[in-house]
Amino acid sequence: MGYVFDFHDAVAYDKWFQKPHNRFVSDLETRLMIDMLEPACGDSIIDIGCGTGASLLPFVEKGLQVTGLDPSPYMLDIAARNLGNRADLHRGFAEDLPFDDNSFNYACLVTTLEFLEDPKKALEEVCRVTKDRIFLGVLNKYAIKAIERRVMGIFIKSVYNRATFFSIWKLKQIVRDILGDVPISWRTVSHFPLIFGNVSYSIERSRLIQRCPFGAFTGMVVTLVPRFRTRPLPIDLRAKRSPKAVA
Repeated sequence: MGYVFDFHDAVAYDKWFQKPHNRFVSDLETRLMIDMLEPACGDSIIDIGCGTGASLLPFVEKGLQVTGLDPSPYMLDIAARNLGNRADLHRGFAEDLPFDDNSFNYACLVTTLEFLEDPKKALEEVCRVTKDRIFLGVLNKYAIKAIERRVMGIFIKSVYNRATFFSIWKLKQIVRDILGDVPISWRTVSHFPLIFGNVSYSIERSRLIQRCPFGAFTGMVVTLVPRFRTRPLPIDLRAKRSPKAVA
């Protein structure tokens, strides 16, 4: 199950998005998600660990059928307030999704795997309910920002103390262990301090910069490829004798 955000965590998380600097960071991550996932209008998507709904809103605006799931009732209360009836919200756990196989075209997990007790089980469940593509957004283990958060956690109590950071290579290994050699692409953002405003934003949007593996936020898209197991069937080629041939 992992860590479930309580009331104070949910309020602090919602306030985090109200600061201009943090909205700037969130916008970078959202644009990366949309650019990489390339969702089509009218298709369905589930956001697992949807929190207060910040990752749901861009999909709603693009005309998708949006479902959000989170284990925290406090997070879902804020999400319902932010989104109204524009998204279908459920309380549940990533390791045991209450949906049928192939229920959605797309799925996304944005800073969700970090707080799960069994990330591999959660990814298996995500693959089960998704048909086309999955977006994984994680905090990069080898980014300067991640190292700073871990050091600060020694002295200051933070929700990041409960988080497990992932490297690009570790995340790819988990996916390949589950799905085999499926197509995987990745990019990162939040490489530089955002003190230069629009200049920083333009640099961060560069595909060349996003191929650097040390940005604070990693976006990874997994394309699901159906796998078929075949079984050879024996063929009887023995010719039957006819009565005329015997005569």
